[in-house]
Amino acid sequence: MNGADTAWVLVCAGLVLFMTPGLALFYGGMVPVRNVLTMMMQNIIPLGIISVTWVLVGYTLAFSNNGNSVVGEFDAFALIDVDTPQFHTVAAGVTIPALAFVAYQMMFAVITPALLTGATAGRLKFAGWVVFLAAFSILVYPQVARWLWHPKGWLAQLGAQDWAGGIVVHASAGAAAIAVLLVVGRRRGWPNLRTSPNNLPLMLVGGGILWFGWFGFNAGDGLQANDIAAQALMNTHIAGAAAMLTWLVTERITSGHSTLVGAVSGAVAGLATITPCAGFVSTGAALLIGLIAGCVCALCVRLKHVFGYDDALDVIAVHFVGGVLGSLLLGFFADSSVNPVSADGVFTGGGGGLLWHQVVAIVSVVLFSFVLSWIIAVLISRTMGLKVPGPEQEDLDHVQQGSSGYSLSPTTTRPTAAGRAAADSSNSADRRDRPSPNHLVSAVVNAERIDGLRDALLMAGARSLELADAVVYTDKVRTETFRSEKRRIDFDDRIRVQAAVDEDHEEAVVAVLKRFGAEPESIYRLGITPY
Repeated sequence: MNGADTAWVLVCAGLVLFMTPGLALFYGGMVPVRNVLTMMMQNIIPLGIISVTWVLVGYTLAFSNNGNSVVGEFDAFALIDVDTPQFHTVAAGVTIPALAFVAYQMMFAVITPALLTGATAGRLKFAGWVVFLAAFSILVYPQVARWLWHPKGWLAQLGAQDWAGGIVVHASAGAAAIAVLLVVGRRRGWPNLRTSPNNLPLMLVGGGILWFGWFGFNAGDGLQANDIAAQALMNTHIAGAAAMLTWLVTERITSGHSTLVGAVSGAVAGLATITPCAGFVSTGAALLIGLIAGCVCALCVRLKHVFGYDDALDVIAVHFVGGVLGSLLLGFFADSSVNPVSADGVFTGGGGGLLWHQVVAIVSVVLFSFVLSWIIAVLISRTMGLKVPGPEQEDLDHVQQGSSGYSLSPTTTRPTAAGRAAADSSNSADRRDRPSPNHLVSAVVNAERIDGLRDALLMAGARSLELADAVVYTDKVRTETFRSEKRRIDFDDRIRVQAAVDEDHEEAVVAVLKRFGAEPESIYRLGITPY
């Protein structure tokens, strides 16, 4: 065994695993606030479901040394008897333990169906999604992996190439996304639905984790710590960087803004597009591939409005189009001088042979994944159900999780020491001697200094407080851009404050409210009669 190669593959397995929670953060930050936990759960659960199905039957169906060019046999069922596999995409001489290969490939199987949840965001029943995952991980993914990544696979024997999953992962997941979208349909209110992302900084963290994990995704696929791994890592990074820039330029030209969502989406599009090419092309070719990917994928975001499919987070434009585009571009840019295992592409003197093989592989995998995924989704939909009813789609976290992703709002934070002291003093003997409150002062204030506001009101003599989130109409219209869509907004977030006071302290309470930004016209005084 080669210790360096083994260590590298094990590290890369961990990097690819890290991409799954990264995907949860990436998608979770872009869905509405009341659906964030549900989205993250849909992305995390494949780690449990598919890890088990992979060990039991997935691996042996994909990489068994027995079997034919289409499907493996069950000689490695439950990993009871695992022979040294016939490694894919690499020359002879790979010397790593079989279980290192099993673990590395397992992480690819886990993240593949998780990608499609971005397309179906806000619609999937959890139980139905779990059954779909199990079925996909047994009936679809292992076969596709065998066709392209096992030396016996019929597409590998044909001459098709897929370094790290442009076809096996991204194209198959994208085809499955299209199939599931046909079954579950659109979200309630689409295309006029105008949901807002709940946490774009969270999206950025998830995108950063994906970029970091992609080094294991692509640079580890040669199963050796060598010059090809270094080339694949460099290609991965430069393609992601180049695609980020062209996406931003395209976004600027088409919508007038270059956005954070566009930057991260462009990077992910570039990473998806370079995936089938990473170990087969030069650095210059990777740069060109990234530049093409950012522009093409950005323009393809608009296809959902042309064809009328509700792809919530643009999985088809980014992952499906990216995977297919990269697999086709490999037919032009593949270079045997970079990797002797590779055939040459059109631009490197190889003619159109490899490009034709890539077309056959793409069409075969897309049709296979689409048809089987559609059948699986239809069967689930007609039995246990796959789509959440329309009225429940706007608050899936409470329906499916029984909780909220952001349980600590600004109005429910813990009191500061000053606030506790003021509250304690309000219950002292001196306070009990004061008159009962007979007025309710209501106002709308800015939301930035809630703790300070509460403390100041208690110290000013407020006897009881109610603070609640409020969305207030203003006469100022501002424009926000998300996924190249402009939204005109004339509401702002505020805090509604209601303080019960007696006459002696009313002026002091009103003064505090004004100090914290309450407009005079928003302050009201109501008489109250305690029971």
